[in-house]
Amino acid sequence: MANNDLLIKLYEMNFDQLLSSSSLNPDITVRKPIGTDRRLLIEWAEQHYPDAWLSEIETALANRPCSCYIAQQQSTIIGFACYDATALGYFGPLGVTEAAKGQGVGRRLTLGCLREMHLKGYGYAIVGMPSSSDFYRKIAPIIEIPDSDPGLYRMTKTLIKD
Repeated sequence: MANNDLLIKLYEMNFDQLLSSSSLNPDITVRKPIGTDRRLLIEWAEQHYPDAWLSEIETALANRPCSCYIAQQQSTIIGFACYDATALGYFGPLGVTEAAKGQGVGRRLTLGCLREMHLKGYGYAIVGMPSSSDFYRKIAPIIEIPDSDPGLYRMTKTLIKD
């Protein structure tokens, strides 16, 4: 089955309500990274995620303002989410450690990014080749974009083959 891209209707989302109904363990913080977090985030991501994601994280960290959020439990990074990293208007990548899955961390990271995209004037966000459309369906009104696998990523796959 294809991992078609998704379109999220940002203009139909009530971010205040979604964020207020999204609770986290009190020792988990979701925030924008600051300069001193850059190396820690990259080193952490190298341990958990593919190289392509590292490039996207670096792009998000270089954007001004930064287009990335991180989740930490006490002093340990447990997740991240980016937007405008693959291409303008794209959400992702999103990564959460196995131990943190099911605690609302991915949801909170996603909502933070989508809200910021909406505030910047985006009407839609594109999720490229999501591993689970069900995850996004629980958060937002989505539309599957037919015949979009591999979509924009076909350029990367061509580069890797050569």
